[in-house]
Amino acid sequence: MPLPKRNFLKQVTALGAGSLILPSGTRAQDDSTYRVAIIGHTGRGDYGHGLDTLWKANPRTTITAVADPVEEGREKARKRLQLESSFAFESYREMLSEVSPDIVAVAPRHVDQHATMAVAAAEAGARGIYIEKPFVTDLVEADQVIAACRQTGTKLAIAHRNRYHPVLPVLKELIADGKIGTVLEVRCRGKEDRRGGCLDLWVLGSHILNLAHYFTAAPVACSATILNEGRPVSDEDVVEGSEGVGPLAGNEVHARFETADGIPIFFDSVQNRGTREAGFGLQIIGTEGVVDLRADREPLAHIRLGSPFLPSKDPATWLPVTSAGIDKPEPIPNIRELVGGHQAAVDDLITAIEKDREPLCNPHEGRVVVEMTLAVFASHRAEGKRIPIPLVEKTHAFASW
Repeated sequence: MPLPKRNFLKQVTALGAGSLILPSGTRAQDDSTYRVAIIGHTGRGDYGHGLDTLWKANPRTTITAVADPVEEGREKARKRLQLESSFAFESYREMLSEVSPDIVAVAPRHVDQHATMAVAAAEAGARGIYIEKPFVTDLVEADQVIAACRQTGTKLAIAHRNRYHPVLPVLKELIADGKIGTVLEVRCRGKEDRRGGCLDLWVLGSHILNLAHYFTAAPVACSATILNEGRPVSDEDVVEGSEGVGPLAGNEVHARFETADGIPIFFDSVQNRGTREAGFGLQIIGTEGVVDLRADREPLAHIRLGSPFLPSKDPATWLPVTSAGIDKPEPIPNIRELVGGHQAAVDDLITAIEKDREPLCNPHEGRVVVEMTLAVFASHRAEGKRIPIPLVEKTHAFASW
């Protein structure tokens, strides 16, 4: 049974999520409706993970136009989004000029298109941008997007949907209160499927590194090794990576990041080492317990109390952590839809627009993840040496190898 409205809103407000999410799935409305334009590219990233249709589920957004340079894909998208033919464009620049949308969805999964599309949306006067991950290919592009958004006042949110989960501030408070003792390290793994290694680092590791950064201070250095079939990669291994990620090599990556608060972050990915039951997540390891997060799962988080280093005759139990706390029922009945369906992210973006604040996962956070990713390649090219962050070189270290 849904919570009474008063109690439910009290629960949600306590999360600091920045928006009101009602039990029925509707949201607190005012007089404004946001007009959304979709940028897709069939065959070059398509429409991401539902970044075209998610707006249909939000009563405060209306899809007004779509752009796709591929005629067949554009027509399918037009029908899927229930638009008239005059609102389906071959050129996204023409669409932005003709429609002047409030929010632009930069949907293609191929990251090499993101910066150009995002800058064009900001310069066209969009109040908000929701962009597929990974954010951009390098720090030059990141700075271009940040500068464009700063100049126009555009709010940009990145589709790291787990970053908008209401349990995160609950976990942060539990950790700050010493529930797992002193935090020693953060251990991250990618999905480790056929993309395992550096493609996993780019495409799925972006989710995990973003979550890890939420629980630590800024990264200050990186040491990393990249292997291909067990041997360190060389310039002869470098190829153009899929999904627009740029230069790529290696099916195995092992990286260690130092952070300003002394908590190291480890990221590892080995091709075809993952299983459907594990991986793609992180563990925050403390002296008196462990917090585990599995991306795109519900519940997102579990906790195991007690020292992770001392054997015990009593079995250790993993307890779910919800937005209400440890081992308590989740008070938000539609939380899977809200997080997995990007609705929590959309609500946060709208709130950021209306309150003139940064979204929870904004371009500055996106830049941190891009810099961490590029630092892995820079360290390996330097034979695993410690590479300070901020990076001196803002482009990909393998590009000139």
